[in-house]
Amino acid sequence: MGELQFLTWVRGSGLNLALTIFVVGVLWRLIEIYGLGRKKDLSASRSTPGASGWATILRRSLPPPGMLPASPVSYIGGYVFHVGLAVVVFLFAPHIALLTSIAGVVWPALPSQVVDFVTVVTMAAMIAVLVDRLFKPVKRFLSTFGDWFTWTLTFLPLLTGWLAVHHLLLPYTLMLAVHILSVELLLVFLPFTKLFHAFTVFGSRWFNGAVNGHKGVPV
Repeated sequence: MGELQFLTWVRGSGLNLALTIFVVGVLWRLIEIYGLGRKKDLSASRSTPGASGWATILRRSLPPPGMLPASPVSYIGGYVFHVGLAVVVFLFAPHIALLTSIAGVVWPALPSQVVDFVTVVTMAAMIAVLVDRLFKPVKRFLSTFGDWFTWTLTFLPLLTGWLAVHHLLLPYTLMLAVHILSVELLLVFLPFTKLFHAFTVFGSRWFNGAVNGHKGVPV
């Protein structure tokens, strides 16, 4: 298979297959989670219904008191990485064009120079978090294959996309194909790995806050 044929496949059949697995996987996991059900709590609520849930979302989105100085790389790097990744995915003009072709919606893009800078900063933050995990004995002990695997799945699209934009390492056509393939691998594995927290993080925080707030337990 030549470079152009490879690019044609990943932009066509490969992308369709990845999107199908992604959508089916996400729906399956969401139905699996939200279909578990829970017995109705008949006790009197000790707080305003739902308020504790929203408060928990806000509180757990910020570093706990004293933790930022104790683990600055984890928190600062984590925030930079997540915000940067969102900027790169949703505010880069070619990505917006792709999402528009799929969903039919469009929004303004950031200048390519800004996205390029954010991409470099995001990769640097991810590398810093990885090094911190590798050299902290407790973090390294608690890390599993899934942690290293999901880091790689997330990092490769950033790296290959940046290399493609700058025409580095491989011929542009081949590097672009590799970039798209790395994104498709991310889509395929996202519903079945820890990356699925992208769809559950705020819902789970709200639920835990609402349930514990009902009981009068601060979280």
